[in-house]
Amino acid sequence: MTLPYYEPCDNEIDLFEQAWRNRLPVLIKGPTGVGKTRFISHMAARLGLPLFTVACHDDLTAADLVGRHLLSDGATYWSDGPLTRAVREGGICYLDEIVEARKDTTVVIHPLADHRRSLPIDRTGEVLHAPDRFMLVVSYNPGYQNFLKGMKPSTRQRFVGLRFDFPDAGREEAILRKEAGCDDMTARRLVGIGRAFRALKDVDLEEVASTRLLVYAAILIRDGMDPVKACRAAIVESLTDDTEVALALSEVVLATFGA
Repeated sequence: MTLPYYEPCDNEIDLFEQAWRNRLPVLIKGPTGVGKTRFISHMAARLGLPLFTVACHDDLTAADLVGRHLLSDGATYWSDGPLTRAVREGGICYLDEIVEARKDTTVVIHPLADHRRSLPIDRTGEVLHAPDRFMLVVSYNPGYQNFLKGMKPSTRQRFVGLRFDFPDAGREEAILRKEAGCDDMTARRLVGIGRAFRALKDVDLEEVASTRLLVYAAILIRDGMDPVKACRAAIVESLTDDTEVALALSEVVLATFGA
């Protein structure tokens, strides 16, 4: 099996494998687009495990995770949700952006994230006990946290934590060369733009340029698009709807690639 590409930063691979061997749940936190989901895909393939991914959102209910009774041909039957399937079959259940889910939903994972490693299913009367091959992983972006959207301490303290951040320049250039197949100079210039955007203090951005957006720009440039136009489409317009802010960001791009 070919492993999804992932460029290690520190000891995250070793820590994840140790957590897996000791049946510990893992919490990954970091900005958007820094490789959290890619890392999980890489580790699932590395460990030879199926991956059950749930993109959490405001309307996610406990039934969406655990399962529900459905009606078909006049009869009802039980349909497992992704969390239940992961517990039954073994594998990694990855709840992406867990803080986006409703507060009452996260309570469902508590028995799975401590010594019990169990999943009660009230509607069927079952209590599933997770096999050794099961692992619970959640992620979130601390930059979005506020008093309404944050992980409760009673939930957060059930996990081993991994903090992800933007890669250093050398690692980020390597990611662009590998992911987009771009040349060294293009990678260096795009990384320079990304770092310049992240350092801006007087520009109102909800989020700064992610490594993912730099990869998108690199792909467009590799495919023959003018670098300035590629950066505007893949980075600037993805970061802001404000015309003045877009102009300010475009000035950084022009200074890097020329008019």
